[in-house]
Amino acid sequence: MLKITYHGIYASYIEQLIAFKRSVGYKYDREARLLAYFDRFTIEEGETNVGISKELSDKWCARIGCESETYRYSRCVCLNQLSSYLCNINIRSFIRMLPKYRKNFNPYVFSKIEMENIFMACDKLATKDKVMDSTVFAMPILIRFLYGTGLRINEALDLRNKDFNLIDNYIIVKDNKNGFERNLPLSDSLARACKMYEYRGQMPIKTSGDTFFFVKMNGERCHRAVVYSWYRRVLTKAGIAFTGGSHNHSGPRIHDIRHTTACHALAKMIDEGMDLYCSLPIISTYLGHQSLKATDLYVRLTAEMYPGLIKNIDMLTFNVFPRLDHETN
Repeated sequence: MLKITYHGIYASYIEQLIAFKRSVGYKYDREARLLAYFDRFTIEEGETNVGISKELSDKWCARIGCESETYRYSRCVCLNQLSSYLCNINIRSFIRMLPKYRKNFNPYVFSKIEMENIFMACDKLATKDKVMDSTVFAMPILIRFLYGTGLRINEALDLRNKDFNLIDNYIIVKDNKNGFERNLPLSDSLARACKMYEYRGQMPIKTSGDTFFFVKMNGERCHRAVVYSWYRRVLTKAGIAFTGGSHNHSGPRIHDIRHTTACHALAKMIDEGMDLYCSLPIISTYLGHQSLKATDLYVRLTAEMYPGLIKNIDMLTFNVFPRLDHETN
């Protein structure tokens, strides 16, 4: 069970809400993490009076960078739950209408050339001034790491030095979405890149097994929102259009790197002759999916990106599902 310490003016109320939710059977780990972000947000906003105002709610629920509509929706739901709890204990708080989000969202899958351009753009990032709390130092390895592992951004940023075994080339991932832990192998090239990044220990920052792996130049943890901001600049430098909040697509988001990893890996396995129904469980396990249903999307996305594989996929599935001939009246 996830244990987080809160520090803002809502700390005790957040802890009470989490305790109540868990007492009635909810795991409430993902929500606890979202509330930790809200807790930090209230500190940054300088909140001193308990009671969530409409203005604070509007700021919190505004879209952040390239985040998905689903994630934004989850943030808003979490805040509404806290507001409802506060209202129930006679602390007046604003409860907003939840934003709509599309369930049929189509991810953006980068081509291999686009990923190469992204890597090169990351390598050319620089700050104008000597800013020690900049995340730019970690961006080249972080983006390569996301592509090489298919991890979610929060999973990657939560990794600590002790989670890395760069002798046997694997990491220990605590899957906060599905609530389990897994070992994830690293490719030789990615492991070498991580070892090179370990030289950050020679900088005047304190590192230990319990400190975060991806850090700013001052040794502090990289924050998701700041990573998004640099990611937007990377896309621009790489010549990839950012479509923002358009009707048909939003992004490309940083989470789309995870989708890209899955599609590229699936295409490679099929191209090398591996049976589709052998490759899917491998992809599913590697990504931390609890069922193949969550991985099925990548078959369609891969076929759309690599049309030459459609024929092979059709041949593989030809005899799997029976054909039914329906008589018409």
